[in-house]
Amino acid sequence: MVDSRRAAMPGASPALVAGVRAALAVLSLALAGVLGLLAAGSVRMARRVVTPARRVPDTRILSLDTAAQTITLARTPDTELPGRYGLFTSGTADYIKLGSVLSEDEVSVKRKLLTHVGSDARLAPEAAFSGWYYDTPEQLHLPYTPELIGSTVGPCPAWLFPAGDGDTWVVQVHGRGTTRAECLRAVPVFHGLGITTLVVSYRNDGEAPRSRSGAYTLGATEWRDVDAAVGFARRRGARRVIVMGWSMGGAIALQLSLNSAHGDSIAGLILESPVVDWRIVLDYQARAMRVPPAVSGLAIEALKTEWASPLTRSGGAIPFDRLDVVARAAELRHPVLILHSDDDGFVPSDASHDLAVARPDLVDLNVFEVARHTKLWNYDQGRWSDSIRSWLAAQGLVEPAASTDR
Repeated sequence: MVDSRRAAMPGASPALVAGVRAALAVLSLALAGVLGLLAAGSVRMARRVVTPARRVPDTRILSLDTAAQTITLARTPDTELPGRYGLFTSGTADYIKLGSVLSEDEVSVKRKLLTHVGSDARLAPEAAFSGWYYDTPEQLHLPYTPELIGSTVGPCPAWLFPAGDGDTWVVQVHGRGTTRAECLRAVPVFHGLGITTLVVSYRNDGEAPRSRSGAYTLGATEWRDVDAAVGFARRRGARRVIVMGWSMGGAIALQLSLNSAHGDSIAGLILESPVVDWRIVLDYQARAMRVPPAVSGLAIEALKTEWASPLTRSGGAIPFDRLDVVARAAELRHPVLILHSDDDGFVPSDASHDLAVARPDLVDLNVFEVARHTKLWNYDQGRWSDSIRSWLAAQGLVEPAASTDR
C-alpha cells in the first residue's frame, strides 16, 4: 500500500518530509500568534472607543513662579496656542486658568497665570491642558439654577441660565470624556443675545446616570437624553430650540436632529469641532497612535457586530452607518453652523467639509486654522462669537445688531 503522505512528495526522504511538516507547524503557530495579537489589539482598541474616558496628563509643569505669577509648561501643539486656557493639576490646586504666552523656546512655553497661585502652592508635574477655561457656573457671574432632566436612564443634571423672554433656548451638549463645564464658555454669548442656555449631561458622562452597559454608544443612544432636555425646554416655554454640540456632542446633536420627535421646534444646530463620521475619526486616531490598519479595521468591525459586544463591552452593536451623517446628508432638515479647525489634531475636519459640500443649502462651515480641538473660543474669542451671532441673525433667531457677549 502506498503512503499517501509520501506520495505527495515522491522521492522525498523521511527527514525532508519531517522537516517540511515541522516548518508548516511553526508557520501555523506563528500565523495563529499574529492573528491572536491582531484580535487582542483590536479588542483593546474597541474597548477604548466605548469606555468613558478619564482625563489623562498631556503636558508637564516645568516651573512655577509665584512672585511673577507665571508658569512654564512643556511645549506641545496645545500649550503653545495663543489665548486663554485652563490647566488641570494636582496638589494644592486642581484647576488653574492660563493667559497669554510670554516666552517660548523649543521645549517650553511660559504663560501668564490668570488664577492667583500662592507662594505655598505645591503642584505635581503632570498636568492636562484644557480649553474649558471656566470650570464652575459661578465664574460666569450670571444667574442660573441647577436642574434635573428626566430621561430613560434617570435624572440628568443640568444648569439653566435664563435670558431674554424665554422664547429661544440653546441646549448645549459636551463632548467625550468631559462634563458640562466644557460648554460654559459659550453661555455669555448666548446670554448677551437674549437666549436662554440649558447645559446638559447625558448617560455615562460621570454626572448623569449610568446605562446598563456603562459604555458610550457614540451618539446612538445619548441623543435620547438630550431629546429629553429639548422636551424640558418646551415645557418651560421655549418655542425655538438651538442645539449646540462640542466634539462627540456634535455627533449627538446630529442624531437628535435626525431622530427627535421635537424636530419641529429645533431651529438649528451649532457644531464645534464635531464628529460627523466616526470611522474617519477612528482611522485618524489609529494612525496618530501608530496602530496598524488591520487592528483598527478589526476594532470597527467588532464594534459593528452584536456577537462581539461581550468582548468589546459595548453593550450592543454600534451603528456606524447610522452615525455617518455625510452619507445621510439628504435627511438633514435643520440649518447647521459648523466651527472647525483644519488643525484640529483629534477630530479631523474632513467630514465637516464633506457635509458642507453635500448640503450647501443647510450647512455653513466656518474654518479656523491653528485653533486645535474644541479650542476655537480660546484661540479667537472675537471671531468665534461673531460667527455665532452672524449665523443666528441670518436664521432670523436674533436681531442683526444684538448685543455682544461679556
